[in-house]
Amino acid sequence: MKRLPPLNWLRAFEVSALYLNFTQAASELNLTQSAISQQIKALESQLGVALFKRLPRGLELTEAGKAYIPVVHESIERLVVATDELFGQNRNRALNIRVNLVFFTTWLAPRLGDFRLQYPGIDLRFSSNIWLDEQQKDADLEIRYGQGNWRGFKSHRLSYDELIPVCSPSYFNAPVATLEPRLLEQCTLLHVIGYKEGWGHWLTKTGYSGLKAAQGIQLDTLISALELAVLGQGVALGRTSLVKELLQSGRLIAPFNQRVATDEAFYLTRPDNQYGHPNADTFCTWLTDEVTCELAVGSNSINSEPSNNE
Repeated sequence: MKRLPPLNWLRAFEVSALYLNFTQAASELNLTQSAISQQIKALESQLGVALFKRLPRGLELTEAGKAYIPVVHESIERLVVATDELFGQNRNRALNIRVNLVFFTTWLAPRLGDFRLQYPGIDLRFSSNIWLDEQQKDADLEIRYGQGNWRGFKSHRLSYDELIPVCSPSYFNAPVATLEPRLLEQCTLLHVIGYKEGWGHWLTKTGYSGLKAAQGIQLDTLISALELAVLGQGVALGRTSLVKELLQSGRLIAPFNQRVATDEAFYLTRPDNQYGHPNADTFCTWLTDEVTCELAVGSNSINSEPSNNE
């Protein structure tokens, strides 16, 4: 295979042929006149032919130069057009992020204003991954809940939660200090489909595996379970990072002391072997910085207290 000249040599030739002046070509390409002259000499040496006649008052294309310039110009133009068609639109399109609905509503949405202030030129598009197809890779980034081991995806852990029962302040007709998990036998437990670490896991870890609740409601999102809990319709199993605001506002309470650390977590994922969106790294860095700050200061007083898994 014949060796092609470097693209910067061809670009120097194209612009020099346009102006017929190395100094003007150097200004156009933000190079020195000496650099342009050296690139042209190198190109002529590789081709084995002179492309310019050096005249006292400028340059003139040789016959070889006149024959070569249309080909060089057309090739560079086609490369510019193809690059813009393939990657220019990708650069300007919105960053597509598929996200766990409860994480978006309770954690991410309140912080997005800060991102938009810092990066007003980045458009975002969010969609829910409520029905997760583990092989679906059309999103640039995704926030998933699980154990971080999805084939074909790189994962970065975002949360380190504890599982805590939560309910409306009016759900139990007794002071919080007197409440204990055995009271759950009289309650409606709000179960979230798809979470491995659900009520059964929490009851086993806290020593109440034999407890049978009076009723149960199954839901497909944690945000639905939390809303029913706020409305006094049952007891939900919350993740500390997600119920922070609800507890601080008093819309929910944590009636028991027992808490269980989670193995499952929220992860920021991105597909392997895919051209990355040019703004994906910016969003990833911002999000992980937000998480780092959250972990550094402590999610809230609940997270800062020692766990009691008796």
